[in-house]
Amino acid sequence: MSRGVFTYRNGRIFDGSSLLDGKAARFENGILAALGPEDTIEDGGEVVDLAGDILSPGYVDLQVNGGGGVMFNDAPTIETLRRIAAAHRRLGVGAFLPTLITADRQTTRAAIAAAIDAVAARVDGIAGLHLEGPHLSIARKGAHDPALIRPMERDDLDALLAAAAALPLLKVTVAPETVTEEQVETLAEAGVLVSLGHSDADYDTCRRYFAAGARCVTHLFNAMSQLGNREPGLVGATLATGAVSAGLIADAVHVHPATMRAAWAAKNGPGRLFLVSDAMAVAGTDRNGFELDGRRIERRHGRLTLADGTLAGADLDLTTAIRVLIDAVGVSTEAALRAATQAPAALLGPAKVGYGLKRPDRWGLIRISADLRSTSVLA
Repeated sequence: MSRGVFTYRNGRIFDGSSLLDGKAARFENGILAALGPEDTIEDGGEVVDLAGDILSPGYVDLQVNGGGGVMFNDAPTIETLRRIAAAHRRLGVGAFLPTLITADRQTTRAAIAAAIDAVAARVDGIAGLHLEGPHLSIARKGAHDPALIRPMERDDLDALLAAAAALPLLKVTVAPETVTEEQVETLAEAGVLVSLGHSDADYDTCRRYFAAGARCVTHLFNAMSQLGNREPGLVGATLATGAVSAGLIADAVHVHPATMRAAWAAKNGPGRLFLVSDAMAVAGTDRNGFELDGRRIERRHGRLTLADGTLAGADLDLTTAIRVLIDAVGVSTEAALRAATQAPAALLGPAKVGYGLKRPDRWGLIRISADLRSTSVLA
């Protein structure tokens, strides 16, 4: 945050947990110095009239594949991560996990090294790394290259354990079809955030893997066994298991608003649903498509698709996702903000501590327009 004193008035203030009306906030040299009723906070330094907009800490996005015209998969380097980070910072993201989609061993090693280098260099916003694959189910591959999907072997496990020791947070998306319960337990004990996804596993199997240490689910409803009348699948296991949280692509393309509404009502806690962008190279640009592993992905009408129509990531930012939750799903503004901030931040563990306004140097400070159509970065 810029040095100096800034006082924010005449808006709504989201403190990381609650949406406050009739409050003002003053920051001094990047630290929250005062937050309270408007008439109790004296003006200091530059006074900013929010004009009804929302003041909030930056968003937290645990699934970012690309942005600013580049994909992490195409060039897993610190330079690529700097470009992606800058694009998502402009979209209001304060912390994120760069995500590598299923890749070969060499690319995966390069991605791990790039993330470690980026963290060491304090590239703004990078809170660790998310490896989405290659240990997935071919039956639920989605846009992942089936030729690269494979079971987890001992050297894979060792590489993940080493990465976990070197990163603030390592998240891995795996499927029970290609990873054993013992491997999940080993990863979880090492502090890895194990997430189930791209899986056709049944309800009982998923529950066992949750018991083994998986605490998260990747893009709920997409690329997984569905909730059926006799077989609840991964969706049912996620909603029923209180310790598990799940990402949600709330663009009204990947998941119907009525389906999101039902999941929101059904999810057992303390685990929560949280928003992810699943953003690709076009995020923060006006590009109409890009290449992924030699395959053309087209951007049309809010969708990113392969030539056969398969969804390939999302054309989404978290401000839009918040608006969809509020307008189409019926979630309160406060709860929708938490789904883009506090809920995913809780999964970062030691990577980030104390989500909220008190440390905008960690999370950034953003201004969200009252109509939820735009976001500007304040710090």
